[in-house]
Amino acid sequence: MPSDAPTNTLPRGLWSTLWPWLIVALGLVLAGAIRLRLLNMPLERDEGEYAYLGQLLLQGVPPYELVYTMKLPGTGLVYTLGMAVFGQTAAGVHLILLLANSLTTIFVFLLGRRLGGDLAGTLAAVAHSVMSVCPAVVGLAAHATHFVVLFAVPAVLLLLKADHGKRPGILFTSGILFGLAFLMKQPGLCFGLFAVAYLIFHAWQRGTLFTLPFARPLLIFAFGLMLPLVLTALALAAAGDFGRFWFWTFTYARHYETTLTLHQGLHEHLLAHLSQTKDLSFGFWLLALGGLPAAACLKRLRPALFFSVSLWLFAFVGTAAGLYFRGHYFILLLPAFAILLGLAVTAWRDLMPAKFLPDVLRSLPVIVFALILGWNLYYYEAVYFEWPADQVAQQLYRENPFSEAVAAAELIRDHSFPDARIAVIGSEPEIYFYAHRHSATGYIYTYPLMESQPYASVMQQDMVREIESAHPEFLVQVPYPLSWLPQPGSSPYLIDWSTNYAAQFYHPIATVGFAPGRGLVATWNPGTTNLPPLTGEYLTIYQRLPGTEP
Repeated sequence: MPSDAPTNTLPRGLWSTLWPWLIVALGLVLAGAIRLRLLNMPLERDEGEYAYLGQLLLQGVPPYELVYTMKLPGTGLVYTLGMAVFGQTAAGVHLILLLANSLTTIFVFLLGRRLGGDLAGTLAAVAHSVMSVCPAVVGLAAHATHFVVLFAVPAVLLLLKADHGKRPGILFTSGILFGLAFLMKQPGLCFGLFAVAYLIFHAWQRGTLFTLPFARPLLIFAFGLMLPLVLTALALAAAGDFGRFWFWTFTYARHYETTLTLHQGLHEHLLAHLSQTKDLSFGFWLLALGGLPAAACLKRLRPALFFSVSLWLFAFVGTAAGLYFRGHYFILLLPAFAILLGLAVTAWRDLMPAKFLPDVLRSLPVIVFALILGWNLYYYEAVYFEWPADQVAQQLYRENPFSEAVAAAELIRDHSFPDARIAVIGSEPEIYFYAHRHSATGYIYTYPLMESQPYASVMQQDMVREIESAHPEFLVQVPYPLSWLPQPGSSPYLIDWSTNYAAQFYHPIATVGFAPGRGLVATWNPGTTNLPPLTGEYLTIYQRLPGTEP
């Protein structure tokens, strides 16, 4: 062969290996750029809860001692590790989210590629990177559901690699990851149940369902699945917090998850969410549903289609927990939905006859996918590329005091000693985190105290008793309705008590809120009881009068 003859084999092989990763990298860069631009966006409530819990853990305070929450402690532990690296700030929290979301997208690519090939995996990853930042699923906030899928997607990937239990070490590791997904938040259990159903189904297909060769891998998997929760329970028991842990995460959580009726859940929550997001999601749903018959026509994609639809259905069960269908619950669906999109486009492309259609026409499904993706970005153009972080928070979380919480906490931190205690009368745990001050009560949310559940009255009395015993230096009154969500029949005991308690033992020293034409106003006037009023709701900070005792 002449020395100047072209040698295309290596470059072509190298390109076929690199092009999927290059496109995935572009998707990661796009989503990462959006998150980096909004890195300092004020935390919302759930973020504030996890950040405060992580802050306490870094100080050696165990979970459930100063944070009463029905959520399992996994996400708080992830926050702890992340804040140890990135810092105890809103930016640090959002860097944790950026890293977790990027890793999840990579795992979506690997899983999609294993199921449907390079094109399916690549498109799934790009779709996931765009959908997971979407405000419709509260994607800009570091909710627990982001960390559920962070562990669940690689767990599913390892489940496939375990070859139906023939590789027990990989199967055990998969079980641990599914267990960690559950530890992030209870709905994560849906993915573990999917894995059990997958193992049972394949054992039934092979005729080994009631045999020892099936029982052994199932026990190995179950042991891995339970291990994270068992170790967590033992650690909490050693710290003396197991009673609170069990009450909040299982006893009370059971009442919370059974409050709504099926009609309320479907009509007032699910249909409301679908109605609000139809303009954004219609294109993707049309592409996915249109691609299901196409994928079913291709023998090589049928197993992947059945697997992905099953995964989506189990994820939907997690989304439906309690029938609340909150926006961030739908993050659980995104990996399976993204893979279904990748399979749909791949199926349509493969069904187009290569002999009769030019490459441009065969690429039409990919072009349609790109147009739908572009529409999703354009729909939130101002959020992603124009508005500053504070404005994004104010627009997305209207009638919530998330920006006000930052200013209120800064005032308290700048005018108090590090050992000062705070009592927030409302559901704004982010104030404790920003202020770097301990709460005077474990009731960092007043939501449970307003609910129609059998423990509400006792909880109100318990919160009052804890605050009176702690003698907090500051009270923060939060009159915003969305910080309370009172229900018909809610007891006014806590609200009446806090008003009388503040009037008797405290004096107002600051107000924080928005004023027309002035933006956010934070006024600190320790020498007067006549603070300037603000329009609408606003936070009021009270300081304990010297020498007073309850």
